[in-house]
Amino acid sequence: MNKRQFLATAALSATLPLHAATKANASQGPTLLTLTGAITKANRGPLDPALDQMMYKQKLAFDKALTLTFADLLALPATTIRPTLEYDGKPHTLTGPLLTDVLRLAGSTTDDAATIYLRAIDGYAVAPTLAEVRKYRFILATHIDGKPMALGSLGPLWAVYDADHLPEFANRPLKERFALCPWGIYHVDVKNA
Repeated sequence: MNKRQFLATAALSATLPLHAATKANASQGPTLLTLTGAITKANRGPLDPALDQMMYKQKLAFDKALTLTFADLLALPATTIRPTLEYDGKPHTLTGPLLTDVLRLAGSTTDDAATIYLRAIDGYAVAPTLAEVRKYRFILATHIDGKPMALGSLGPLWAVYDADHLPEFANRPLKERFALCPWGIYHVDVKNA
């Protein structure tokens, strides 16, 4: 390929829509996170009751969604926090993209009053507002103490904040600090106010 063809190809690939780029990443792993609701970017169609069994049994419904792989999440800028965890009473290093960056990738609403429903694989769900997601600087942790989080532990994704450094949570007992932080998160639904 000559230089001119290379530059034309590079320019074209830079303008590909997100769904094309995400489809190209499909070989880098399965979907870990599905975003639905008030989003403008999507790479899949509606919920399939036959093949989306967990979502169907948890009574989810959507017409379109953005699905992200581990590679997609790792491609975003990472943030590191070091909260003391309720499970062992020790500080741990958690790393992953800011939830606001993930929402931006999906073309989500920017209305602070929007509700961000975070759902875990066990059905546990919380509903902070976008203002709270920003204020608490939620991350989608992909790593704990430098290692990817496994399914069956707190992962593979955990929506979490640094409770030790947030006045709303720092003085609470450890068992009360992380009620808004579902581990094993797999679905985010954005609802306008």
